[in-house]
Amino acid sequence: MVKQIPYARQDIGGSDYERVNQVLKSDFLTIGPEVEAFELELSNFIDAPTTVVSSGTAALHAAYFAIGIQPGDEVLTPPITFIATQAMIHALGAKAVFVDVDANTGNIDISKVEEAITPRTKAIVTVDYAGQTADLDSLLIIARKHNIFLVEDAAHSIGSTYKGRKVGSIADVTTFSFFSTKNITTGEGGAISSPNSELIEKAKRFTHQGLIRDQEKFMITGEGPWHQEVQEFGVNYRLPDILCALGSSQLKKIEEFKKRRSEIFDFYASRLAENEQIKLPTKSRFNDPMWHLYPIQVNPSTRLEVFNFLRSNGVLVQVNYLPAYRHPVFGLNVQDFAKYPGSEEFYSREISLPMNTYIEDSELEYVADKVLEAVSIYGN
Repeated sequence: MVKQIPYARQDIGGSDYERVNQVLKSDFLTIGPEVEAFELELSNFIDAPTTVVSSGTAALHAAYFAIGIQPGDEVLTPPITFIATQAMIHALGAKAVFVDVDANTGNIDISKVEEAITPRTKAIVTVDYAGQTADLDSLLIIARKHNIFLVEDAAHSIGSTYKGRKVGSIADVTTFSFFSTKNITTGEGGAISSPNSELIEKAKRFTHQGLIRDQEKFMITGEGPWHQEVQEFGVNYRLPDILCALGSSQLKKIEEFKKRRSEIFDFYASRLAENEQIKLPTKSRFNDPMWHLYPIQVNPSTRLEVFNFLRSNGVLVQVNYLPAYRHPVFGLNVQDFAKYPGSEEFYSREISLPMNTYIEDSELEYVADKVLEAVSIYGN
């Protein structure tokens, strides 16, 4: 049987088990001290106020709510992303407007952002594809010029920096995912950060069912000390103590994880760079990414054959992602796809190679050998 090398997997070790086991023996499984501790640790790491939630999708929903997205609004988004980026816009009754990507990086094409802005535009969403950001300063200039928000979907990029600043401390609001395949994991989970503490408070209240417990903010007075009230509807997106304990343990290892991911990135680059049939990921000059994916690009006419060859040989590659506008929920047709040539080109060529901290050097050698073999057979 061929050994299976997954493109992504969690890295869970002894300290993680110990932290979770401590919580299981405590008096709190949820809404306890581990939540506050993890939020503080994240805030210190990111250099911005942060609150945790039950998933990356929940983080997007709460972030959009916090900046006031509502029916009739438009939000600019790149198509190369998991569809949660757009789904939570529509969940609030607004409309996702697609802006094409740079075919080299998969990130939003900044040159096409302003032409998509209308009087209805409430925000620009940028997605840190594979772990590196777009030019955030340029996006912030556009956002300020038009008096709209910049949201950073950083599901791939906790631990990355932009011009020496931590991802999560730059955009008006940033969302993270701690799903099992992400850079650190809580199993399921996510977070929201912002330099604006008021946005974090609004997001946190939304994810805790809208409950207000601060008596100075009550509209109803004269009740007893048990009183809590809802002034604006919310949802239950709480992250329990058990998972926060895992997150705290994982966060302590994030620099170790980043170092290993950088080593894998450099290994692939050194082994594959000389092959003209493979286009390697482009690293921007202003990023120090924590690489989440290693996306190569191959001949689109044989991408399926290369993909199937690698999988049949135990290299469990993936394609990230189907452009969001192609999902039937948006009701677009093939003619509409031509409006986004960068996204179409990127999607037609992309294959994500295994990128996880568990992968061994001998497995990396095997992956590289099989990639080179695949393109030699099917690359032309």
